[in-house]
Amino acid sequence: MIIFFKIIITAIVIAVITEVAKLNDRIAGLIAALPITTFIILFWLKYEGNSIEKISSHVSYTLLYVLPTLPMFILFPYFINKFGFYFAMFFSVMLTILFILVVHFLSKKFGYKII
Repeated sequence: MIIFFKIIITAIVIAVITEVAKLNDRIAGLIAALPITTFIILFWLKYEGNSIEKISSHVSYTLLYVLPTLPMFILFPYFINKFGFYFAMFFSVMLTILFILVVHFLSKKFGYKII
């Protein structure tokens, strides 16, 4: 039962952001940039009895995964205007995978393994 509640909460968050985006791109961007999903996940981890170490580890790995997505946010507006939506999406996925691999190899030097 709890899994369905999680799905409903997540769907509501996404639906609200997409509806706000129809009205105001800036506010929707701000809401989407907030770590709403991370806070929801942290709440569920705590609610379900996970240890503080597990929750802390989740936040550390979340940071490591945020870093490789930043170039996509920088380049996506350029590519969608220049080449269209589907190319921009494809290129963004490929770019993000590339940077995840780069961060993976760099993070191994500091004791993190993200893949």
